[in-house]
Amino acid sequence: MPENKTKPTKVSVSAFLKKAASGQQLKDSQELVKLFRELTGKPAKMWGPSIVGFDTYHYVYPSGREGDAPLIGFAPRKNELSLYMAPNLEAKVLMASLGKHKAGAGCLYIKTLDDVDRSVLKKVAKASIAELRKRYPPR
Repeated sequence: MPENKTKPTKVSVSAFLKKAASGQQLKDSQELVKLFRELTGKPAKMWGPSIVGFDTYHYVYPSGREGDAPLIGFAPRKNELSLYMAPNLEAKVLMASLGKHKAGAGCLYIKTLDDVDRSVLKKVAKASIAELRKRYPPR
């Protein structure tokens, strides 16, 4: 089976963010670092070249493929912030009152934190973390 490409690196999160984001996106990224660190109790780490991740979980798929991934994370992209979260029913219900966003299977896309209700975002993030910790308990 092929090896996962997205792994923790030794790259400085702060240095990455200063290079990858500027202005409002940099401020939003720094705010997300504080929020996700508070929720996970773990420091930010770079995962691959562009994902800022927090904590980790080990997954095993029915196919036998397994690996590690950040419990929650984000990536500053050209036009938006991609937030990596576990899809779950509680988060879907909360996202109705989140504000301006787009959602994918395991991603939430926002232009700026000012477009969303931060208290709802915190609840969505908490629900995502709880879901992954339940689904993939520590070994």
